[in-house]
Amino acid sequence: MKTSQKSLSRMRLSGLIKKEIRQILRDPSSIGIAFFLPVILLIIFGYGVSLDAEHVPLGIVIEQPSPEANDFVSGFKDSEYFDPVFFRSIQEAENALIQRRIMGIVWTRNDFARQVLKGKEAPVGVIVNGVDANQARIVEGYITGVWMKWLVSYARSHGLDIMAPVEVKHRIWFNSAVRSRNFLVPGLIAVIMTLIGGMLTSMVIAREWERGTMEALLVTPVRVKEIILGKVIPYFFLGMGGMTLSVFISIVIFHVPFRGSYLALGFASALFMLTAIALGLIISTAAGSQFVAGQIAIVITFLPAFMLSGFVFDINSMPFPIQVITHIVAARYFVSILQSLFLAGNIWPIYLVNCLWLAVMALIFFLIIKKKSHKRLV
Repeated sequence: MKTSQKSLSRMRLSGLIKKEIRQILRDPSSIGIAFFLPVILLIIFGYGVSLDAEHVPLGIVIEQPSPEANDFVSGFKDSEYFDPVFFRSIQEAENALIQRRIMGIVWTRNDFARQVLKGKEAPVGVIVNGVDANQARIVEGYITGVWMKWLVSYARSHGLDIMAPVEVKHRIWFNSAVRSRNFLVPGLIAVIMTLIGGMLTSMVIAREWERGTMEALLVTPVRVKEIILGKVIPYFFLGMGGMTLSVFISIVIFHVPFRGSYLALGFASALFMLTAIALGLIISTAAGSQFVAGQIAIVITFLPAFMLSGFVFDINSMPFPIQVITHIVAARYFVSILQSLFLAGNIWPIYLVNCLWLAVMALIFFLIIKKKSHKRLV
């Protein structure tokens, strides 16, 4: 008798899974969110969003031309970070800066060559557009780098005592090319999986209530846990398919290095997908309609994953109360795992701790679903 009940349970679960798969295939939006949305987001962020400052229009003003001043300015001509624009006076350059035609000004004064020949630091004026504070700091750093490099090179070639107070030797770990794409794309995978897991499943229970099919399910012999599993399993594999596509695009098209284990990536992705699906089901159970469920899902899943996960904004730079809030955002842990696996490799202390938190959150969410789900109409 127990075997019969167990077999019947499997049959019911199989039927519910087939029903949900057919529902997914009949709904083009589900397929679009799972497979087309990742491609669109990756293209937008991979090609359109960059934290790097390259080919910055930079105004150059040389009050008194000299071999020394021309040699210094050539450093900006040869740099991939700047597109120099020459002006005859500082007034013209300032007007161009106000009109946003250039992002900064390098201004060599009249006594530039004389100060250099005396072995002193020559006067160089630097004005940077500070509207975008992040880009202003980057541009300022690039200009300082060109200046220090030229100063040391000139001193050595002329036997002068002009030396930088500190000679910096750069060693950049994990992202030696300093490409923001290598930082953004792995984190974007977490946002994509949040959309697939949270947004799609947030509407499945609400859709059943709206269409009147939930009442029909409740009067059948199916159990609540079978209904939940029938929803979870199809969307789990749908989400893992979207994740696989995202990883493939990241590595093959955007050439983001992957230094970790694919098995470790798959396990962590499965944990995060279960967490996202569980959160989506909680929203779907609480909401009365698909529209309300979709709006709640955006606020509770997508926006925190985008803003508070470390995907774009450094968590350590946030106010302390916000840092505390980020600990309840599942995407925070998955972003840390992804950036570690892609750029650094299998850093097991980071990997295991974040996987543990994802497992705890998934367990808590599914316990909430179990408690809130009852086989009754009210």
